[in-house]
Amino acid sequence: MHARNFRHVKNRAYTRKEYARGFPPPKIVKFTMGDTKGVFDLEVKLLSTKRVQVRHSALEAARVATNRILIEKLVNEYLMVVQTYPHIILRENKMIFGAHADRLQQGMRRSFGTPVGTAAKVEVDQPIITVKVKATAVEVAKLALKRGSAKLPIHCKIVVTKLPVAAGNAPETETA
Repeated sequence: MHARNFRHVKNRAYTRKEYARGFPPPKIVKFTMGDTKGVFDLEVKLLSTKRVQVRHSALEAARVATNRILIEKLVNEYLMVVQTYPHIILRENKMIFGAHADRLQQGMRRSFGTPVGTAAKVEVDQPIITVKVKATAVEVAKLALKRGSAKLPIHCKIVVTKLPVAAGNAPETETA
């Protein structure tokens, strides 16, 4: 089974966990990393360019790749948040091919499928991962999000936003 089987959004989201027995929990260990009480100047976001489903294993791989660079270069001077949650249950009707496989499978009879994983539905320009940093660490955050986007099944763009200092300031955006 490959991730390309579930990448495109075809039907309604299947999220009824009370009907699906034995579905695996999401692989994402932590959704918030870094200094949660720090004051930061800039916010760097990883935005999707297409409407797609992202599997939980891809989100975890992107989180690990991004966090590895941030913790290596900035130690604890950042706040990283994974914005999407994989709540869609993915099912697979296993088919066995080869000699004498017809005795083991039933074809489309009772083909509801067994849960094999979870996925997050991501819309266009929805933030997947957000990193807040000081003004001196913007290039490190861009590099980290670029490495994390390589683990996702879509092309992403990185947007830098200045965080408001006072309550009345409107944020300014810059596309990278």
